[in-house]
Amino acid sequence: MSAKTVAEKLRAGTDDLTRSERQLSSVILQNYPVSGMGTITALAEAANVSTPTVARLVQKLGFSGFPDFQRALRAELDEKISSPLTKRATWVDDAPDAHILNRFTKAVIENIGQSMSTIDPADFDTACTLLSEPKRRVFVVGGRITRTLADYFFLHMQVIRDDVVHIASNSNAWPHYILNLKPDDVVVIFDIRRYENSTLRLAELASERGASIILFSDQWVSPIAQHAEVCFKSHIAAPSAWDSNIAVMLIAEIVIAEVQERNWKETRQRMEALEEMFDRTRFFRKF
Repeated sequence: MSAKTVAEKLRAGTDDLTRSERQLSSVILQNYPVSGMGTITALAEAANVSTPTVARLVQKLGFSGFPDFQRALRAELDEKISSPLTKRATWVDDAPDAHILNRFTKAVIENIGQSMSTIDPADFDTACTLLSEPKRRVFVVGGRITRTLADYFFLHMQVIRDDVVHIASNSNAWPHYILNLKPDDVVVIFDIRRYENSTLRLAELASERGASIILFSDQWVSPIAQHAEVCFKSHIAAPSAWDSNIAVMLIAEIVIAEVQERNWKETRQRMEALEEMFDRTRFFRKF
């Protein structure tokens, strides 16, 4: 499996950190990974801790020292901002002899394993509770690529419960949706690298209006995470010019399945009514 990111190591090791180290960890994660790219002194001052505290933390994370820690951050930053062309060039240089069917499948299976290991069951339950409560409206939005995931999620949630809104991908229309947001509402956002500025603005506005945000992102984590109540982090790298969204889709489908079960009485009635309409309109062929 691929190595854990620095952020994943920080979150996984929280219980073993001292108070000052947790304070430092929080500062690093606030504007990750850029927050750790300055000098050790600058990072210590930003977190209001000593430079020895910084040194101790990076060693607890398994790095030989601060330069080693920064090399890992730079490598992650390179991966976050790489374009499809750059990713394709890297893949060609490193391509093993095995067939693409096996290589791609292996990468996806590893992605799924890494992704599932990052999910806190309490966070998962929180997300499903937010999406299940009838008093809360649910808004769903994605970006240039992730709008297909948002479409899929919206379609299922719309069957499961009422008051589900699909926010148009055109960012010019977003203020009209935000205008109607209330503090009890939930906004589900799909955002993977390269993170979109317009989606971040939407999240900021939704957060200001008191809405709860559920974020589906990647292992490097969209900056929207700072506004999210729950963030699902999926590993997405694959031997392709494009990232793989299979792990993202898997987590989304598990959420859909759980919300369906929690709302089954209402969901069953909605499904039955929908099937009746399909029959009346002959929407599907019957053999």
